[in-house]
Amino acid sequence: QVQLVESGGGLVQAGGSLRLSCAASEGTNGKRAMGWFRQAPGKEREFVATISRSGSTTYYTDSVKGRFTISRDDAQNTVYLQMNSLKPEDTAVYYCAARRYTYTAGSSNSYEYDYWGQGTQVTVST
Repeated sequence: QVQLVESGGGLVQAGGSLRLSCAASEGTNGKRAMGWFRQAPGKEREFVATISRSGSTTYYTDSVKGRFTISRDDAQNTVYLQMNSLKPEDTAVYYCAARRYTYTAGSSNSYEYDYWGQGTQVTVST
């Protein structure tokens, strides 16, 4: 069983930056493709970014391209989401997720992830 714990959320002014972390248990982070999703109040959960199991491939939703960067440190069993030039519309609960070990590629589909963290709140003020 994989346990994922997000951290790094908080309140920031528009234009500011935050770095989210997702720590995985049992040393499995380095063996799984990972993703970040977010859910704003009253909205469905949406895809933000994903990284392949090897870390060589990343993919982002259009609204965050050029501002967010997903990365992984397998030695630390951690995936990061660096968020720059934050906007009020980025306000949401951010979740990290892990795919089953057999999948090498990341995915933008939430149903293709088997493990989820509890989420961390990101609030961007004007």
